[in-house]
Amino acid sequence: MKRYSRDVVRAKALQYVRTGVPFLCFIFFYLAMFSVLEHMTRLHYTVIHTALDDMIPFCEIFVVPYLSWFPFMIFNCAYFFLFDQETYRKVVPMLTFGMSLFLVVSALFPNIQYLRPAVMPRDNVFTHMVASLYRTDTPTNICPSIHVYNTVCLLMGLYMGHGKLSRSKIYVAFTTVLGILIILSTMLIKQHSVLDVTAGFLLAGVAYLVFARPDLLPLRRHSRRTAMD
Repeated sequence: MKRYSRDVVRAKALQYVRTGVPFLCFIFFYLAMFSVLEHMTRLHYTVIHTALDDMIPFCEIFVVPYLSWFPFMIFNCAYFFLFDQETYRKVVPMLTFGMSLFLVVSALFPNIQYLRPAVMPRDNVFTHMVASLYRTDTPTNICPSIHVYNTVCLLMGLYMGHGKLSRSKIYVAFTTVLGILIILSTMLIKQHSVLDVTAGFLLAGVAYLVFARPDLLPLRRHSRRTAMD
């Protein structure tokens, strides 16, 4: 019995290594490449801007949900990894796909926004936090918004999940509200344009169809019908 238990534990540990290490390696690769792109000086940038951006007010308090994206990402990814491997195997390809495409877009089509206020309209702890964020994060390489894309992907993972938290109405409601605030924060602290947010949503929809629900794709449905006939 002891031996059987040991074998089960070993198999479980190996499964965690196989599913966790590749994604962890990708995250380190992504951060390294993002840092390289952030410090590159380009001769030409495509300016991302819409008329709607000028109508959105600057609300420094939204720096709080913006920064909460980091624990939001870590906690939910860790939860799927530890307690809902089936959903984890769907969410990770979605995240990897979007972040990889973001690196390619940033490398081939450098983009920038000029939405940030030249002078902070108020002097408080939140404007100081935003100013600190501006100093560490340049206004380049913003489209599509990875803040938005990853948030939407993780929310979809929660909705289609099979774990305990996915069945908790309180947690799902709380996480949904937090996700909405994170998405709004990208525009309200002038980190992203409406175009970046829209692109993040559209890309997340594509990733969902490809990696989570390929059965909904027209080609896949057609091939299934052909096989049945």
